[in-house]
Amino acid sequence: MKLRYLAIFFLLINSQISFAQKSYPTMGRVIYEDAAFEKLLSKDAKIEVLASGFEWSEGPVWVKDSSFLLFSDVPKNKVYKWDEKSGLSVFLEPSGYTGRGVYSDEQGSNGLIIDSKGRLVSCEHGDRRISALPLKGGGKITLADNFEGKRFNSPNDVAEHSNGSYYFTDPPYGMAKKHQDPNRETDKFGVYRIAKDGKVSLQIPDLTRPNGLAFSPDGKMLYVAQSDPEKAVIMAYNVDEGGNVGKGKLIFDATPMVKAGKAGLPDGLKIDKDGNLWSSGPGGMLILTPAGKLLGRLEMGELTSNCAWGNDGSTLYMTVDGYICRIKTNTKGAGW
Repeated sequence: MKLRYLAIFFLLINSQISFAQKSYPTMGRVIYEDAAFEKLLSKDAKIEVLASGFEWSEGPVWVKDSSFLLFSDVPKNKVYKWDEKSGLSVFLEPSGYTGRGVYSDEQGSNGLIIDSKGRLVSCEHGDRRISALPLKGGGKITLADNFEGKRFNSPNDVAEHSNGSYYFTDPPYGMAKKHQDPNRETDKFGVYRIAKDGKVSLQIPDLTRPNGLAFSPDGKMLYVAQSDPEKAVIMAYNVDEGGNVGKGKLIFDATPMVKAGKAGLPDGLKIDKDGNLWSSGPGGMLILTPAGKLLGRLEMGELTSNCAWGNDGSTLYMTVDGYICRIKTNTKGAGW
């Protein structure tokens, strides 16, 4: 009888181990451009595919206190939730357009963050605003929807500074006719700041297609990716004590990669604890030092839009066209 119970005990233990080590299909490959990349990503690291079937996945964010991932399907006007135990479910619909009819082919939310107040902050294409939604209950509020009385184009990605202000990019991708849309009210594709008092200021007026953005670990540098195939670059800007952005400098030019036929453009990016940049770009993901040296790449074989740190901060989640992927790293996200 004791042997029987012992066998059942080991069977239960083994089944729990099997559940914890759930197997996922893999895709892509890791390219080591510099030996230092091995410190960030082990040679046996695999890119796992967690879910698929989306039209265009974007804006991943990890909800730390509940251990789940949120991300946008921009054309479908939805935010999805994924966690290890329950898998995939719809978290929010509509996510970025609340009007009648179809607004455009990219009408939903795009970039997402969880802010210092625990709210889901969304870049909404269709409603052309930055909104905040309490996760514990309650409706959305608008953080900003215009600058000097002129509506934004289609806010794309957002980052919160440690001083409590938000910075976001405003290209035309969510508008029905993109940069030629007659409903455009501003001639700028700007990078804006929403200060703690709600005042909106134009911080960077001279980029052609600003997209992803992120701060260095100390908050003194703002990185902005530009998704212009003619000038596919990542820029760095000093941020002063008042939160204002200074003159930019080029740290990485991906235009030659685009011209060589690698699919994709600089888009969403995140920073690790040592200040390295993990940015989507031509071919998949580009991993750069703070000075812009290319350390390695994740060749995804699909257009890659964005990424986010999750779990204990060392897992990189990626939105890759119709897929949600992840890879285990040897570093952690900034501020984790």
